Amino acid sequence: MRKIGIQEIEDIALGAALLGAGGGGDPYLGKLMAIGAMKEHGPVTLLDPDEVPDDAFVVPIAMMGAPSVLGEKAVGANEYQTLHDMVSQYYGREIFALMPIEAGGVNSMLPFLAAAKLGLPVVDVDGMGRAFPELQMVTFTMAGVNATPMALTDEKGNSVIFKTITNKWTEELARSVTMSCGGAVSVSLYCMDGRIVKDYGVHGIVTRSEKLGRAIREVKNGNGTPEENFLAFTEGFKLFRGKIADVLRETRGAFNFGKVILEGIGEYKGHVAHAEFQNENLLAAVDGTTLCTTPDLICIVDSETFTPVPTDALKYGKRVLMLGLKCFETWRTPAGLELVGPRYFGCDTDYVPVEERVKGGLCNV
Repeated sequence: MRKIGIQEIEDIALGAALLGAGGGGDPYLGKLMAIGAMKEHGPVTLLDPDEVPDDAFVVPIAMMGAPSVLGEKAVGANEYQTLHDMVSQYYGREIFALMPIEAGGVNSMLPFLAAAKLGLPVVDVDGMGRAFPELQMVTFTMAGVNATPMALTDEKGNSVIFKTITNKWTEELARSVTMSCGGAVSVSLYCMDGRIVKDYGVHGIVTRSEKLGRAIREVKNGNGTPEENFLAFTEGFKLFRGKIADVLRETRGAFNFGKVILEGIGEYKGHVAHAEFQNENLLAAVDGTTLCTTPDLICIVDSETFTPVPTDALKYGKRVLMLGLKCFETWRTPAGLELVGPRYFGCDTDYVPVEERVKGGLCNV
């Protein structure tokens, strides 16, 4: 148990933006909202999963929809009190703590914003260890946990509780309502007992995000070059360095879809890379050779500061470094790949771990 204040929020937002693999929204926006709530209500208590009683009622908080839309309309004043009241009244249980459902710039911050406003702790756990675009894409689905009853509300005060037959149906129906509400809403789903959180959640995600964010801030203080330091503490695989030559982007079904094309610079001059995304980066290739796919993380960062660049902030001319990170091991199982493997997203390739794809120098063209 420890307190999370403004400096910790700064680092968590930065590190979670990296683990968001391009998705999860602008960390700056989420950070500002969380810091504002903490300035008004004070710091938030962070609990280790082992500190949560088995019968405690733990509730994830997140936004659903296109992160770029959230950047336009932000979060209203009452969504989290509305979600709290809907969930606690529906279940007839007192909420013990909140938790993030994924790592990402906005969705790593919203539980702290809600916790500060509601006076509740946050558990250091999530259901992804990164960010994925659809609601059913969590470790809890593989454990047989139902996403519903799920509470959804928008900034105007519209609200609904879903009860669906599968988690995929939760995604389909909630996505439709999200579109009707303007493309971005606040949600609470996978409400569960502490025992399930401990058994099936990705432990330590907030702490990992904080450590990554702090290391990015201090990347120039290590013994090697900043790039060497960055790759060392992220345990990342360098895929490409280049300048953004084009970005194709569209919002469809409350998702950001698109493709970014990079022209090589430095040792990659004369080569071309691209990454395809659906909120999060899904596939990265250099000269037509695939080097990394979901569920491994494809991260694009500023080549000088190593600050993560989410998919909705990709801009022509920006110089970036593209790297791959290993995903949480559970995603590499057959059940995990059925949920979040490349073929689910329409990529014409089987999953091969990033460390295998880059073996033999393929990442150093």
